[in-house]
Amino acid sequence: MPTGEAHTRRTGGRIRSQDAHDAVLAAAIELVEELGYQAVTIERVAARADVAKSTIYRWWKSKAVLVMDAYRTAVEQRMPEPDTGSLAGDLTAFATALYGVSGHPLRLRTLRGLMAEAQLDPAFAEPFREWVESRRAVVLTLLDRGVQRGEIPAAADLEAATDHLFGLFWYRLLVGHQPLDPGQASAHIEQLLHGLDARTP
Repeated sequence: MPTGEAHTRRTGGRIRSQDAHDAVLAAAIELVEELGYQAVTIERVAARADVAKSTIYRWWKSKAVLVMDAYRTAVEQRMPEPDTGSLAGDLTAFATALYGVSGHPLRLRTLRGLMAEAQLDPAFAEPFREWVESRRAVVLTLLDRGVQRGEIPAAADLEAATDHLFGLFWYRLLVGHQPLDPGQASAHIEQLLHGLDARTP
């Protein structure tokens, strides 16, 4: 059931800017997950959010920027940065939530579609990469905390470790040769952390 049912037609009164802003983001993520990126239009977002197209263009310069801003907001809400007190706990919580997308077919389809769009549309590729970097930044923060606590060596290659975590996720997501099972997250993180210790002089 689309979450957009909460966005009923507004009548009377002045709509606060933040309310309109939030409504546009919610409408954009609903539509991209329901219809796919290519079927999303500013007109459809405006109608779903009950705002004028000019309002949307005042805040976002293009559909690509709007959709990825909406997606970033949704993912940050669904996957807040964990802080369990240990690196293993943090990374396992993150990976478990990441793999949890496998339980949501619409989100799976959306992720695959956004990745494909980023390979084909140069105008979409930049906002998509910015979103990817925002998710990488979360993992890098977790790893850096681990370095500060002495849980992994200071010389560990944190960028490569981040690639390892997301590389496994995206490969299984796109190729589908193995399942994305949240129950495997702990074992994958254990393997990742063992590799950081083993490969660091």
